[in-house]
Amino acid sequence: MVSGRSLKATPPGVADAAPADPPARSPPAHQLGHRERLRERAKAGGLAALPDYELLELYLFRTFARGDVKPKAKALLARFGSFGATISASIEELKTVPGVGETAAIDLKLLHEAALRAGRDKIAKRTVISSWTALLGYVRVALANEPREQFRVLFLDNKNQLIADEVMNHGTVDHAPVYPREVMRRALELSSSNIILLHNHPSGDPTPSRPDIEMTKQIVEAGKALKINVHDHLVVGRDGVASFKALGLF
Repeated sequence: MVSGRSLKATPPGVADAAPADPPARSPPAHQLGHRERLRERAKAGGLAALPDYELLELYLFRTFARGDVKPKAKALLARFGSFGATISASIEELKTVPGVGETAAIDLKLLHEAALRAGRDKIAKRTVISSWTALLGYVRVALANEPREQFRVLFLDNKNQLIADEVMNHGTVDHAPVYPREVMRRALELSSSNIILLHNHPSGDPTPSRPDIEMTKQIVEAGKALKINVHDHLVVGRDGVASFKALGLF
């Protein structure tokens, strides 16, 4: 038995209309106000005046169009310890922080890569050993916050201009194996006459260790036979940069 309500047939070939999506919810007024106030403070006092968590928060506004990003910014700094260490962390490490997904992690790594390239530009088209301040700034960005030891080499031409900056090996928290023959082989491939050795100490203390000193001597001796000069070996830590040449270690 059919009820008394009338039924309207759907015309052949026409599907039932899907329910409309609910309208997008705007961020709460206090969050919008906070974002605008932070932007105004950045414009008025300059970005350099912002503490790390607010600078990170301002950057995360671009990733998260809605919601309060302050807890995410503070969680990132609590996990990694500093702004520099945060953007130096790997994508997988960044994703372990609650609320930080892959998109935000990639955005943060983009910031780190931009800083690296800007620093590399300062030393790429000039004599590296005459641009020491720029070089130290670059190696700090590249290595000071790396969680594992990384050994890399700056390969220079006969005018001491940068040919390439290459990672030769990754290691553990306190050791990165280095093979002098591999360093020299790569220098010959690149027609590099001069090199600067770089590695980091994740402990933060850049003081060269005994194995660092012995390894450097081996590379210097290997270079002499091939007329490849080792200008310096820089050890980078959160506490600073140690120069073998300045310390009189070779």
